[in-house]
Amino acid sequence: MKATPLIWTGRVLSALFVLFMLGASIAPKFLMPEVATEASADAGVSASHVLLIGVLELIGTLLYIWRRTALTGAIVMTAILGGAIASHMNAGSPLYSHTLFGVWLGLVMWGGLWLRDTGIRAVLPLRTL
Repeated sequence: MKATPLIWTGRVLSALFVLFMLGASIAPKFLMPEVATEASADAGVSASHVLLIGVLELIGTLLYIWRRTALTGAIVMTAILGGAIASHMNAGSPLYSHTLFGVWLGLVMWGGLWLRDTGIRAVLPLRTL
């Protein structure tokens, strides 16, 4: 199958999502636990849960990378992002920069998957009026 510009755009969006998750969210939870614990405390997340969240994010991200499990990974990551949104809502975080960041990240993740996977596009087609 020839990779079209649509598929390449999806791959780039997916790569940006994966790089962000690995670099800005997962790595700090494993490599700098005190920094991650402090940042998570502002959103009301217990210090004892930070490592577990990092493990779940890593599993979801790894599932998202492989084509056969990408849909499962996207579903897992959607659940995690939903939890982050709820945590920021409960903490009273700023709306656009913190609370809705999970929405923006989810749009990049699902957009990348939709663009790079013809099966997803077949199940979730864009409709014109």
